Amino acid sequence: MRGPLKDVMRAAADLLFPVTCAACERLLDAGESGVICGRCLLGVRELPHPRCDRCGHPIGSYTCRWCPLLPAFVRAARSFCWIGAGTGGDIVHALKYGGWVRAAPAIAQRMQRVPWPRDVIEERTATVAVPLALSRLRERGFNQSVLLAGHLASAWGIPSWPDAIERTRATRSQTELTPAERLGNVAGAFRVSRPALSSIHGAHLILVDDVVTTGATLKACASALFASGARTISYMTFGRAPASGDRVIP
Repeated sequence: MRGPLKDVMRAAADLLFPVTCAACERLLDAGESGVICGRCLLGVRELPHPRCDRCGHPIGSYTCRWCPLLPAFVRAARSFCWIGAGTGGDIVHALKYGGWVRAAPAIAQRMQRVPWPRDVIEERTATVAVPLALSRLRERGFNQSVLLAGHLASAWGIPSWPDAIERTRATRSQTELTPAERLGNVAGAFRVSRPALSSIHGAHLILVDDVVTTGATLKACASALFASGARTISYMTFGRAPASGDRVIP
């Protein structure tokens, strides 16, 4: 009777405590697992092809707008979807601000689908997460970038170094600032932790964050890694804000 009894108890729990999608708050359909519904996952606007081999940005009839944002020591940058179109932003919001840490596996699974240049696949040493300010970490209780970096590392069969980078000072939220202000806000705000110094020497590291807008935070973290001995860095995010001139279907 264990099997039937378990099914009855599960059905009773679903009736009394129905599971809703963390992103849209609709009831999950029968058979759906996780905390994000299939409709929200299907509503994510994946970056279209063709894409630049280096920066991963969709290529139109114009000069690539993302490659100039990357320092020379950044090999490649990849993102799965647009932020500001579709449901990608809602899913990230559920993870970061709603505390739905169980959304991280579904997000990371989609990040894993993004293709990389062969040399990045062969060389990547470890994933490194963009750190949160201590005040935000205490308030939130977790770092969403650490969760994503851990899932990616497991899928790729490489280590994850969640504490490789640390903040040297508090910074304002980047969402409040202009692109020019973002660069100054995070310049010199990160350093490599002392225990990680020997590990990163000569490594090709995958720097992971949930969303990239101007790339200022990723650039500041990558600069700290490179200055401390990393050979090269690549960026990986779930979402990417459209650049000026991008045509994005809502």
